Amino acid sequence: MTALIPFYNPNISYEDNYAQGPFGLFAELDKAEHVPTKQTKFLNVNVNLPFGQPAGPLLNANYIKAAFAYGFDLCVYKTVRTKFHKCHPLPNVLSVHPTGKLSSNLDTVLADTNYQQPLSITNSFGVPSFAPDIWQPDMADAVNSAGQGQCVIGSFQGTQGQGEIEKDYALAAKLVRETNAPILEANLSCPNEGASKLLCFDVDKVERIVNEIKTAVPDRPLILKLAYFPDDERIVSLLTRVGSIIDGLSTINTLSAKPVDAKGHPALGDNRKEGGICGDAIRWAGLDMVSRLAKYRKQMDLKFSIIGVGGVSNSEHYNELLNVGADAVMSATGAMWNPLLAIEIKKSLKK
Repeated sequence: MTALIPFYNPNISYEDNYAQGPFGLFAELDKAEHVPTKQTKFLNVNVNLPFGQPAGPLLNANYIKAAFAYGFDLCVYKTVRTKFHKCHPLPNVLSVHPTGKLSSNLDTVLADTNYQQPLSITNSFGVPSFAPDIWQPDMADAVNSAGQGQCVIGSFQGTQGQGEIEKDYALAAKLVRETNAPILEANLSCPNEGASKLLCFDVDKVERIVNEIKTAVPDRPLILKLAYFPDDERIVSLLTRVGSIIDGLSTINTLSAKPVDAKGHPALGDNRKEGGICGDAIRWAGLDMVSRLAKYRKQMDLKFSIIGVGGVSNSEHYNELLNVGADAVMSATGAMWNPLLAIEIKKSLKK
């Protein structure tokens, strides 16, 4: 495959990407190719193909419109908050080169700017967000841009220090609902909180958050974005408490690791010794989580949908996730460096 320009430029700031992007093919909508597919149902919407991009690369309505044009039919608008939240300084994205399979035990990995396939990257932004008066009208614009068989999912998260965390999640959900997004996604797996402190591992808190959101916004399907769960006991505990209340689970977010430069220094800076890793290195973990969730969904007779995420960069990866139980599949890193990915998957299904 010819090297493609990523639609998010890792060499410039998040703010500049927001204002100037998207880049590469995503800036040339006239080159997009429509590949017709047979529609399927995902939650409450009809989709051309249950494939798209998770929270992260699609910063605003301009990115979403480009993703729709290039056949990504399920697009998650980058996670928003109830108040402005600053992005981490550069670097936010670096290429990483694990030796062997990246584990869930904070591996040390070499990080640089040598973006080679199969690609894995750091993802260290800190879940930035503009204030609601900026992101609400923009998200509404993105929602309205969806064509037939396409859907915007509104991702949000609460912020520590804004009072009870569940109340802030509920407020964020209401603000997203006001944009008319047909599906909501609560991010419970921000890697910047530290690998052991991830919110999705605190089942009591998750249950409170889910109940608050469902009370605040009862008329929209709710997806929870999860991290990788090393043990089945926590999965069962989570599903026992909220499996019959939520409508979907998206997994996985990232695996946390310690990116270092060639001299062994923290590649993201001394204040950020850990970072979330996306791409090929975490594909095993996404497959594993989807498989285990599907197993317990069946055993416990639950009905939630599963979105498989992690290291998807071709049609084979897409089909692997569907085969182990995913109802939809999403790609971030793979899609960023190959904006033609959805078109390629759709063409492969016609062969």
